[in-house]
Amino acid sequence: MAVVTPRVFVSHLSGVAVFDPNGDQVGRVRDLVAMLRTKGSGTRKGRPPRLLGLVVEVAGRRRVFLPMTRVTGVESGQVVTTGVINMRRFEQRASETLVLGELLDRRVRLVETGEEVTVLDIGIIQLPARRDWEIDKVFVRRGKGGALRRKGEALTVEWSAVTGFSLEEHGQGAENLLATFEQLRPADLAGVLHHLSAKRRAEVAAALDDDRLADVLEELPEDDQIEILGKLKEQRRADVLEAMDPDDAADLLSELPEEEKERLLTLMRPEDAADVRRLMAYEERTAGGLMTTEPIVLRPDATVAYALARVRDPDLSPALAAQIYVCRPPDETPTGKFLGVVHFQRLLRDPPFTLVSSIADTDLPPLPPDATLPEVTRHLATYNLVSAPVVDDGGSLLGAVTVDDVLDHLLPDDWRETELHGEELSPPEDAGWAPEVDDGGA
Repeated sequence: MAVVTPRVFVSHLSGVAVFDPNGDQVGRVRDLVAMLRTKGSGTRKGRPPRLLGLVVEVAGRRRVFLPMTRVTGVESGQVVTTGVINMRRFEQRASETLVLGELLDRRVRLVETGEEVTVLDIGIIQLPARRDWEIDKVFVRRGKGGALRRKGEALTVEWSAVTGFSLEEHGQGAENLLATFEQLRPADLAGVLHHLSAKRRAEVAAALDDDRLADVLEELPEDDQIEILGKLKEQRRADVLEAMDPDDAADLLSELPEEEKERLLTLMRPEDAADVRRLMAYEERTAGGLMTTEPIVLRPDATVAYALARVRDPDLSPALAAQIYVCRPPDETPTGKFLGVVHFQRLLRDPPFTLVSSIADTDLPPLPPDATLPEVTRHLATYNLVSAPVVDDGGSLLGAVTVDDVLDHLLPDDWRETELHGEELSPPEDAGWAPEVDDGGA
């Protein structure tokens, strides 16, 4: 009796955990690598593409190659390996194709009718009595790509029933690719974009909404940020910059030519552009250059209940949600007189009707905007803070410096790219700290 090998659709493998034979997780699947066979004569004519292996993200966000010959099982939402993984960083070769990154959303044609269809998913199957895998099915939707393509009929066909995968396509969509990565955090999706070709990177960026793209841009290396921003239409560039945190937008704009920078600031909403211009006026490695202009600011008569409601905002980073800043009106930076801070823990300990002014910590010294990076670092460490107020000479709150922004500047300038490549990090020479080295004793 023949053994039926189950088929797996690649969208179900995105993000799936990879385990060794002992049950220890070694990473997660980020893509699959295939070799598209060219048509020719002989026994291999018309054979479906062979699956070479998996791109697995291991500790440190390093991406490595796992050959399919070392995969012993793909079942129950997990991949099991022989336990032998080469930790060398994955480098895609010219003859290789990323199944998720490059095949999904492609527009191809049915061989029988010549009708154009869009690739929604790819089915793979293990060959009997072997560890080799190959692509055997293609899940497609009739009709051209675009906003209305969901109305077309979906069908599963043999790989040989479609043609056009080897042709270069311009304007390839990214809807189905993004669906496979929908649950990824912005930093992880940034890793996906970084490893795509420039063409696919631009297409995926175009398919993301402004808020999601803004979050992802903040996690990308500087070169990728500039490249992606440069391929967007000018008004959309301004929209994405508006959606970014003002300090991140200011850092990105500072890398652009002066003429382009001014043009984009003019296209942004006046209030958003004003925040970014204010941040760009400060030196980069000072409290003013590091701060965000959007902390939680409350008036003295606000209650604990209202403060907790503001802290619950899901769009706030944990560092910004850690404390509120009590100030006299206006409620947006730069504010009226800065009165003090209230940490989230203190809000949990007091009755809901308590006024924030009565529990504000007024003894904690704020940072001046010209405080240097080492001074900011020592301030956060001394008072065990995850964020700190930045106050001008007139006593007005200008913004808040958060620990994540400080870490961004303590690490080397290329730390994001280094991390994406999985290489060891070394601190910058002016960071003021260095890792301990064990010399083995006397």
